[in-house]
Amino acid sequence: MNFIRFIRGSVKIMLHGSNVYYAWLIFLLLLILWGGFGYYDQLRDGLIRTHMRDSVSWAFYIGNFTFLVGVAAAAIMLVIPAYIYNWKPIKEIVIFGELLAVCAVIMCISFIVVDIGNPVRFWHMLPIVGTMNFPSSMLSWDFFVLSIYLLINLFVVTYLLYCIFYKKEYNKSIVLPLVLFSIPMAVAIHTVTAFLYNALPARIFWNSALLAPRFLASAFCSGPAILLILFQILRKTTKFEIKDEAIWRIAELMVYAMFIYLFFSVAELFKEFYSGTEHILYWQYLLFGIGDNHEIVVYSWSSIIMGFIAFVLFLFPQTRKNFITLNIGTVLIYASVYVEKGIALIIPGFTPDVLGQIYVYTPSMTEIRTAAMIFSAGFLLFTLLSKVAIAIIFEDYNIDILNKKARKSNREAVSEFDHPFISP
Repeated sequence: MNFIRFIRGSVKIMLHGSNVYYAWLIFLLLLILWGGFGYYDQLRDGLIRTHMRDSVSWAFYIGNFTFLVGVAAAAIMLVIPAYIYNWKPIKEIVIFGELLAVCAVIMCISFIVVDIGNPVRFWHMLPIVGTMNFPSSMLSWDFFVLSIYLLINLFVVTYLLYCIFYKKEYNKSIVLPLVLFSIPMAVAIHTVTAFLYNALPARIFWNSALLAPRFLASAFCSGPAILLILFQILRKTTKFEIKDEAIWRIAELMVYAMFIYLFFSVAELFKEFYSGTEHILYWQYLLFGIGDNHEIVVYSWSSIIMGFIAFVLFLFPQTRKNFITLNIGTVLIYASVYVEKGIALIIPGFTPDVLGQIYVYTPSMTEIRTAAMIFSAGFLLFTLLSKVAIAIIFEDYNIDILNKKARKSNREAVSEFDHPFISP
């Protein structure tokens, strides 16, 4: 009964807000509706509505999936200093990192569903129910680790908010083991995603032992970048007080990840260009183009330049602790990793194809609208969950009084306490 009341109270908070809050929800719902009609076209006609073909069979959907796996894995950038080292300034905001991880994993799974075409095929991803081809299928491994990571973060954040709601101390013997287990699981979700690419020996561009470490390093750049922007928005629009010290510490941790990411990238480039084998063809298409085909050169160099500028801005304390240059750096590193995962990683792996032909891929409007639907749904879920978390953490109420007043009518209770958790 207590948990049901907790859920009912959470729903009431989601339905209560300012005009700006309602406008944001309506905007997201309209985007979901617009994207949903685009996805309906794909359901009706099949993947032919996309621009994916035999030459480029992975594209916009898988690029977004790969990027979001990194966003989900980045939650451990907050978990480690918060729970392992008991660093209080970050401990105050780690719940929102876990909420972001939950929403990111849900979006990841959604991109898998739209990429496989007929969503009915998704039941084969489910253990026991479908035929997962486990353990030979790398995609089944990826779905397996993503599901475990989702359940861990969902349980931890729900349990913590439940305890705060009833003003109870959380049981460390329950939370700490799960938090510790979430750390290798966060590494696993991006490692197995990298193995999806490594498992295709005919795609030479992805046959690198550094691919998984590069995935993790880029994840620890882009994920915290999103969190830094979100925390500043929450600090401006809610009662949520986030110390500058916590933001600067996250930015400092990002510097180390950015350095490792750049180092791995340089090592990969040296190996390819110094050896000068025929495998360099794919890197040439990425960085310089082949013949008259220079479609993605501007994107690859934009990603490199934005990443390097962001690294310089985060490297020096003077610019890292200045919110103007800090925010410029976060936007640049986010854009850099998104372009790298969405274009610079996927397209060169298929171009030229096995026949030496170059198929110029650009996302179709159906793909763009479907992706907009998924991202908007993820933002909507994160908005609702964050509103519940903020209300539970910062609203001052007495649960014992609420239990007594619960027998009264909603109007009397809200009039006296002005709090959305009061139940009839």
